[in-house]
Amino acid sequence: MEITKAHILLAEDDDNLGTLLKEYLEAKGYKTDLFTNGESALKSFKNRSYDLCIFDVMMPQMDGFTLAKEIRIIDTKIPIIFLTAKTLKSDVVEGFKTGADDYITKPFSMEELIFRVEAILRRTKSNFIEEKTVFNIGKYIFNAETQELSIDRRVIKLTTKESELLQLLCQHMNNVLDRNYALKKIWLDESYYNARSMDVYITRLRKHLSDDPRIEIMNVHSKGFKLIVHE
Repeated sequence: MEITKAHILLAEDDDNLGTLLKEYLEAKGYKTDLFTNGESALKSFKNRSYDLCIFDVMMPQMDGFTLAKEIRIIDTKIPIIFLTAKTLKSDVVEGFKTGADDYITKPFSMEELIFRVEAILRRTKSNFIEEKTVFNIGKYIFNAETQELSIDRRVIKLTTKESELLQLLCQHMNNVLDRNYALKKIWLDESYYNARSMDVYITRLRKHLSDDPRIEIMNVHSKGFKLIVHE
C-alpha cells in the first residue's frame, strides 16, 4: 500500500515563480494550493487540512513571518519552509524564531526544494495514513487496488491507465484535476500524443460511468477535468 503524498500550502506573491513551484510540486505528486498573499493563505489554512507550508517572506497584506506566527497559534507542529531573497543573518534568525523548519534563499533549484520537502516529511511521516483505494461514485464502487468498478452486481475490469486516471479524479472529487499534472503522473510527460491518449481514456471512463446519470466528468477549459456526482 502506498503512502499519501503531502498536501502543501504554498504562499508566493510572484505569479511566475508561484505557478512554477505549484506545477513542479504537483508533478512530484504533492497536492498544492497556491496563494499570492498571506491573508488568503491563512484563510485557507483555517478551512483545510495541510501537511506542510512553504511561504515567501515578502508578501503583500501579510508577510511570511506574520503568517507563520498566526499559523503557529493554530498548529504548533506543522512544518514550515521559508523562501526568500534575503540573506541577512538577522532575517534567517527571525525565520527560525517564528518556528520555521527550513529556510531557502532565492535563487534555488527545484531539486533542492524537493530534497528539503522530502527530508522534513520523512521526519513527520507518522502523521500520514495509507492512501485511500476504495471510492463511492454515485451508484458505483471503485476499487483502485483491484482495478474494478462495480454497480449493482456488475463488475467492470478497468485497464491500469483507466484505473490510475479514475483514482486521480476521485482524489480531486468536485475539484479540478489539472491536465498537466495527470499527464506527468500517469504518462510521465505532457506530449501532444499523450494528451490525446488521455482524452480517449476520459471518454472510456464516461462510458463506464454512464449507468448513473448523476455522474459527470466535466472538461474545464484550458485546465483539466472535474468529477462531479450531482444530487
